[in-house]
Amino acid sequence: MAETPPAKKAKTGDGEEAKEEEPAKELETNAPADKAPRIKADVSFYPEDTTMNVMPAAFGTLLMPLTDGGLQYLLAGARANVGLKSGRYMFEVQIVEAQNPAEEPSARHKAPLPRNQLRVGFAAAGASLFLGEGEERAVSFDTDGTFTRGGKKEGEARKFGSGDVLAVVLNLDAGSENASTVSLFKNGERACQPQPLPDSLKGEPLFPAVTFKNVSVHYNFGPNPIKALPFTCRMVKDASAKDATVATQAEKAKDGRHEVLFPAVLPDEGGFDWLDLFLEKNKGYTELSDRAILSWAERSGLTRPRGYAVRSSNDRPEMGFGISMMDDGSIRRALHAVAPAQPRNYVIMEVKANLLKDERKDSLARWASSGFKRSAAVLVGEPPPPLKKRCQDLLLKAKQEVVTAEWKAEKVKEQKKKLLEKRQRQLERERKKAERAAKRKQEELKRKAEAAEAAAQAGEPAPEETKEEEKEEEEEEEGEPAPEE
Repeated sequence: MAETPPAKKAKTGDGEEAKEEEPAKELETNAPADKAPRIKADVSFYPEDTTMNVMPAAFGTLLMPLTDGGLQYLLAGARANVGLKSGRYMFEVQIVEAQNPAEEPSARHKAPLPRNQLRVGFAAAGASLFLGEGEERAVSFDTDGTFTRGGKKEGEARKFGSGDVLAVVLNLDAGSENASTVSLFKNGERACQPQPLPDSLKGEPLFPAVTFKNVSVHYNFGPNPIKALPFTCRMVKDASAKDATVATQAEKAKDGRHEVLFPAVLPDEGGFDWLDLFLEKNKGYTELSDRAILSWAERSGLTRPRGYAVRSSNDRPEMGFGISMMDDGSIRRALHAVAPAQPRNYVIMEVKANLLKDERKDSLARWASSGFKRSAAVLVGEPPPPLKKRCQDLLLKAKQEVVTAEWKAEKVKEQKKKLLEKRQRQLERERKKAERAAKRKQEELKRKAEAAEAAAQAGEPAPEETKEEEKEEEEEEEGEPAPEE
């Protein structure tokens, strides 16, 4: 068998052979033995720290999304209950199934691509459950190989897909060369260089988090990895108690049951402002309303032709996506059907339905056998001072936004006016220049005609214009200074 010649190396501009790029040296080292006490809590996902379309498997470590109707277009998110504040730890995620729910072919607008998504990373307590752009208190990697830091895309990593085992390593070890960084490993190999954490996350406990759409994922918090890394690294489940903090689960009612709350409020009397204030103080409650669905769709990247600011009402705003499964109310029906099966506290914010006897009776009947405590919050009379202050702040903010928008519009108008005036002056200069050139041309033709006539009377041949004279005329036309503005 003939031997093949050695592969030639590319040459540099100096004719020398270019050196092959050497892979960056791995600065992470094997985790030292540590006999410190470990965390006692089981690493898992509290229901209130997951979106309502996340279906955890009863056995094993799987997270699956609900994809019925319009839910196939919405992101699912989950944040673990153990946060890391020091040391170096990792967790793993693997896509075990990619789903492709049927779309409406006649939809006026198409859903954003890709249809299947997975984002893995770390988030601060209280951050949104949706990793990616717009979330300032998180870092994440997505299937396209994009790294997002502090809500902005700032780096790249290797792409990943079904079957790949992803390990996210968070290094908070102050003595390490990679301190305050996060790294992604794909199938045991480094998929990106260590990415620095934003300053806003330094010093805060960071919790493992995943965001996905139309995929089922297997997660592994330890104690042993699925794919070994080039160095030994402890997993979240094996974290030392001094390096970790365990989130507090939402409290149940005094009788041990979860609560479903039905606010009774008159229209346009600050009901949704009260709800915002209530949710800020009671993080363990989940809002069930059309307003929440619209906010969810916006975070999922769905475009709304008229924008998200335009709403006919907060109680029952029109969806208006141009996608039948988003506009037909299937999301609301699916969420109300699955809500009693999830052990969490709810606020059913339906202004009209909670006021009308028959509709209120039907809503209460759906929860009759669920074991939830059904309560009403009747919002009448003088509002409390915190709610008054919030409403005043919102009114002031709305007025300020109007004034700011008017100021910006005026600035744009002035800019357009200046550009128009500048264009008009430029056109006027070009017109005058053309008139002067035409006048010079006429004078030159007249001069030539007179010279030819004089030569004819003298019986001499007509003078010819030299190339030097032509060049002087061209230079005179081109070099004519523009009039001052």
